[in-house]
Amino acid sequence: MWLINSSIGRKVVMSVTGLALILFLTFHCCMNIVALFSGEAYNMICELLGANWYAVVATLGLAALAVIHIVYAFILTAQNRSARGNSRYDVATTVNAGKVEWASKNMLVLGIIICIGLLIHLWNFWYNMMFAEIIGAMPALSPTDGFGWIKETFSNPVFVVLYIIWLVALWFHLSHGFWSAMQTFGWSGKIWLKRWMCIGNIYVTLLFLAFLVVVLAFAFGCAPSLCDGACCGSSC
Repeated sequence: MWLINSSIGRKVVMSVTGLALILFLTFHCCMNIVALFSGEAYNMICELLGANWYAVVATLGLAALAVIHIVYAFILTAQNRSARGNSRYDVATTVNAGKVEWASKNMLVLGIIICIGLLIHLWNFWYNMMFAEIIGAMPALSPTDGFGWIKETFSNPVFVVLYIIWLVALWFHLSHGFWSAMQTFGWSGKIWLKRWMCIGNIYVTLLFLAFLVVVLAFAFGCAPSLCDGACCGSSC
């Protein structure tokens, strides 16, 4: 099958799974924004997306997408290194300079950082919430108290720093991955490549800032949901 056996087929799989994961991050970002303004509303969403069968199926599907994306990334990286030395991805133009070019050359390193961050995130949230609910465990907080877990996690400065590093790596990874996917699909030319890069940078930056605001708001106790709509910390 060409999607598995050919280089372009593997890139298509990488692109499709990558865009699907970006869509999930968008959904996750919207959930996090809810937590900024209402802990009760956020916990309602967490309860809806708890250990229900549809949430479990969706989680398994998401995990499959992530595994496929990661496996294919390593395969493509190995192939590119073997064929073209230290180059990571086929790039048809040199217009991507600066930070995007750096991301293109360091996608494997960024991917490893992202995987480590993902494991930390799964430990802090999925393990203590959905998994705990499935096995009937009783962690320190209720498995459906997502708001409580956010407060607990980002009250620790170490996790705050680790999450910021993770988000920065995600920004670099996605800023390259978005337009690279469009290039793989053949939806870019001399003009549209620059446009896709611009669109991707704007979209990914908005995602990055939204996630970052949540982390910092809870780290400094400035989330409106913590203070009934008012800022209760002198640091705000």
